[in-house]
Amino acid sequence: MTSTPHHPDLRSQLETLTTEAFRPELAEIDRMATLDIARLMNGEDTAVPAAVAQRLPEIAAAIDAVAARMTRGGRLVYAGAGTAGRLGVLDASECPPTFNTSPGQVVGLIAGGPDAMVTSVEGAEDSADLARADLDALALTPDDTVVGVSASGRTPYAVGAVEHARALGALTIGLACNPGSALAAAAEHGIEVVTGPELITGSTRLKAGTAQKLVLNMLSTITMIRLGKTYGNLMVDVRASNEKLRARSRRIVALATGAADDEIERALTATGGEAKNAILALLAGVDGPTAARLLAGSGGHLRAALAAADG
Repeated sequence: MTSTPHHPDLRSQLETLTTEAFRPELAEIDRMATLDIARLMNGEDTAVPAAVAQRLPEIAAAIDAVAARMTRGGRLVYAGAGTAGRLGVLDASECPPTFNTSPGQVVGLIAGGPDAMVTSVEGAEDSADLARADLDALALTPDDTVVGVSASGRTPYAVGAVEHARALGALTIGLACNPGSALAAAAEHGIEVVTGPELITGSTRLKAGTAQKLVLNMLSTITMIRLGKTYGNLMVDVRASNEKLRARSRRIVALATGAADDEIERALTATGGEAKNAILALLAGVDGPTAARLLAGSGGHLRAALAAADG
């Protein structure tokens, strides 16, 4: 294989990445029994949480920085290509039903646009200019956060997104799976979860992809906890957009209050189906409009609203 004219040193770059390393001890994997391959793959995956655990201080610092900005109205934006981009879009798409985030509050950008979710868009990941254009369409502010995601830590789209966002004054996070990455260096908060060589050489949708998913889970979930989107471990901001979620809302109110079913139904009706408001109405003994006012005055934090009602 020859190097491309645009990236004459790309092959040598890839050869230095732990995520691209060849494992000669697995050269006969295609001759193994299926159960043995499954056991081997499962064993490989058990190393991922340990790799994430080594980066928990960096992850926590990044989350606190994100939460501080989102409290001021900032957005959380993921930017990546291929698997990394798809994981960002997945995490962003799950925030509205889980935490009732507003449209555009958590955004997933993937190199090549929506089509790249289901098919390869050739060359998109190599374009820093494309990343800058995608971010400019969002009109970034200093209260926004851009998380560049790339297993290699060198993907031009992810690195370009972080560099451009930082130049605009936004908070930046670089999530990579190789040490000494350009992406982590470009970001204010660099997070390098080193998962090592893959079972199938260079297939970073495996351990690296799992590590990225775990970290993105933490970034969004713990940020939402900090923003008051939960009460204890209950999803009190869940958006009841279908029958399953409506049933979940009723159960959440029951778990938080211990109220009888008829009381729960009355409270949900009085608060427009909002679980958090219904919980406050039941626990504080207030009506729907008062619950809404107390929550608005407490920045959406149920515990603070309860304290205000008691005070």
